[in-house]
Amino acid sequence: MNNKTLSILSYITIIGWLIAFVKSKDLNPKSDLVTYHLRQGFGFFILSIIINIALTIVVSIVPALSFLNYISLILLILWVFGVINAVNEQKKPIPVFGKIFEDKFDFLG
Repeated sequence: MNNKTLSILSYITIIGWLIAFVKSKDLNPKSDLVTYHLRQGFGFFILSIIINIALTIVVSIVPALSFLNYISLILLILWVFGVINAVNEQKKPIPVFGKIFEDKFDFLG
């Protein structure tokens, strides 16, 4: 697989991320683009899980706050930005949260 495909795959569920991670180990030389998108995708996956668990707890306790579920729609839009950056082979962070993940997850480098 080429770098562009692996970059895109790093955003497509955790299984896609795992496939991209394993295949990126075979690349010689290492691709900064793939590593960058692996970090962004992994960070976004973790962030999405945390936010969705928190929203589920809050909405189950206070059903009047069910409008907070629209935050998941915002996460979907941010995810699309990440995929678009991978398609265009750009090393741009996901809006709002992407800068946090740029220097994290050293096991990917």
